[in-house]
Amino acid sequence: MEPLVSILIPAFNAENWIGDAIHSAVSQSWPRKEVIIVDDGSTDQTYSAAGKFEGKCVRVETQKNQGASVARNTALALSQGDFIQWLDGDDILAPDKIEKQLRKIDCASGTRILLSSSWGRFYYRVRKSRFSPTPLWQSLPPATWLTTKMIENTWMSIESWLISREISDAAGPWDARLIRDNDGEYFSRAVCASDGTLHVSDSKSFVRRASFGSVSRDFSLSDAKLQSLFLSKSLQIGQLRSLDDSAKTRAICLKYLQDWLIYYYPENEDLVEKSRLLARELGGELQEPALNWKYDLVRKTFGWSSAKKALFDVPKPREVVRRALDALLFRLES
Repeated sequence: MEPLVSILIPAFNAENWIGDAIHSAVSQSWPRKEVIIVDDGSTDQTYSAAGKFEGKCVRVETQKNQGASVARNTALALSQGDFIQWLDGDDILAPDKIEKQLRKIDCASGTRILLSSSWGRFYYRVRKSRFSPTPLWQSLPPATWLTTKMIENTWMSIESWLISREISDAAGPWDARLIRDNDGEYFSRAVCASDGTLHVSDSKSFVRRASFGSVSRDFSLSDAKLQSLFLSKSLQIGQLRSLDDSAKTRAICLKYLQDWLIYYYPENEDLVEKSRLLARELGGELQEPALNWKYDLVRKTFGWSSAKKALFDVPKPREVVRRALDALLFRLES
């Protein structure tokens, strides 16, 4: 019998997009599937919009707002599948995404291989998605995958993965403490629990750019989110060191800490000090974050706060124009 795949969709205020996400799930060419949607206390009509799909293979639940990790754990606890496909409430799977991944492995010979796919970003029109391969878009042993992630300071989308129940059980639940970068920590843990990744390049998923319909895409830099960010990075460093604690690996972890220091520096003295302590444990010292000349000029004139606001918060004109144009063309086509 072919394995059952559980497609798990947490959603928060995704009324405008949840229908597209669910449709892409139920339209998967893989025949044995269940779709579970968990509304994380939305204040819009996400729950009722999802409820229109409820039926033979689709289950819709709601809970009070508790964040992305808890919503995913709720969905996971309700699932029965041999494989888990995660899907945020505003993103989309290609119709044959799951089938192309599963056809690459022999489930009878073991399920400790972690499957990944290609993924592209879009604003409104899915067919205009831009695929930008990174060094993680290849099949790699666990330690190599994690070191590559840290060296390149890159990531894989939630939707790109297909996880066997065996790996999911070994990795454990999503960390409910994390409200920022919870997916980075979880999938690093899943990689550690696997025998390695198998990248299926012609399997595809589509990630909406900076949408507000996802439970995981709130990039405001509150203190709670900064604490979560540091905790996630620290846990990932620990995961890598559990596989390989060589001097080379510790140097890679040190660079990773340095790359993320700018998020806390210099305002959050507690996290800066924690970062420095971890750096010393790794055998090195952190330096003041470097800025390119434009933002460094802002720093020298107005201070670090203004420089970081310019770096993180000021939208780039090209991005604004692209988004507005795509929204207009999407409405015209619709």
